[in-house]
Amino acid sequence: MRNYLITGGAGFIGANFTHYLLRKYADIKVVVYDKLTYAGNLDNLLDVDDDPRYAFVQGDIADADRVAAAIQAHDIDTIVNFAAESHVDRSIMDPDAFVKTDVYGTYVLLEAARRFQLARYHQISTDEVYGHVPVGSSQETDPLAPRSPYAASKASADLMVNAYHITYNLPVTITRGSNNIGPYQYPEKVIPLFVTNALENVPLPLYGDGMQMRDYQYVEDHCEGIDAVLQHGKIGEVYNIGTGSELRNLDMTHLVLDTLGKPYDLIQPVTDRPGHDRRYSLDVSKLKALGWQPRHTCAEAVVKTVRWYQANEWWWRKIKSGAHYREFYQRLYAGREVRT
Repeated sequence: MRNYLITGGAGFIGANFTHYLLRKYADIKVVVYDKLTYAGNLDNLLDVDDDPRYAFVQGDIADADRVAAAIQAHDIDTIVNFAAESHVDRSIMDPDAFVKTDVYGTYVLLEAARRFQLARYHQISTDEVYGHVPVGSSQETDPLAPRSPYAASKASADLMVNAYHITYNLPVTITRGSNNIGPYQYPEKVIPLFVTNALENVPLPLYGDGMQMRDYQYVEDHCEGIDAVLQHGKIGEVYNIGTGSELRNLDMTHLVLDTLGKPYDLIQPVTDRPGHDRRYSLDVSKLKALGWQPRHTCAEAVVKTVRWYQANEWWWRKIKSGAHYREFYQRLYAGREVRT
């Protein structure tokens, strides 16, 4: 039996990866370690709650003693680190939390992996570490050029992971994913925000001119890519994960509204995010060489995600009705409307 510690496993991608592992492998025990901040939600794990191969530990990755106790108690051999503050707008408002979790928290996990001589440490990263990509596609060897506090915190973590491999021979791998969408994504992120707003006939706050290009990948494709790297990837290497194509945000918005049968006049342009990257694009040929292929195009991923939120109002309505969500939404979007 292999024992995985999935940090941030009550969040969006971590919860989907937990479901994926328990569905695919009979010989893996999954221990979810999560601080349960605003985006950590045990509702994301209800379907596996009674699985004897699943356990939950509440804790902060920046708490070295708590991390060590979880590793020892569950005989952990592999850490997959999803734990992160991950919303760019929040990083602009409060970069401090991003440094503490994304940088210092990663250091704590690396130290634990080194101390207990774990078989693998895997870091979940993002395409945003490459920065704006005006032409072509980012390869894993390209320089890192982050342009937001969030992206800078993730790039810093990547560099620390690589340093631990070089300095201490720690068996590490890194994956850099494009924009994930799918079940259980906190509805501050653009697609669940737009879908749920449209379902409530509330305006969709579209940044700037909507011409930003993003590679929207379905979260299960991302999970399969991470697993491919864990099973077949080379130690010390970085692998990009995405569809290899992009969709303009305005076109994505139209697709959401078309799928729901809602009018385009729900779109409300708002002033753009400071330093907003215009385009991300990943070269995923290195991962494809391991035998992985995405199962969804960007458009298919969007439509499938829309359908999930349509069918699961119980999940998102309790979030959007909460005081934390309402206060954040007001703080972020109030007074930013652009009159056209």
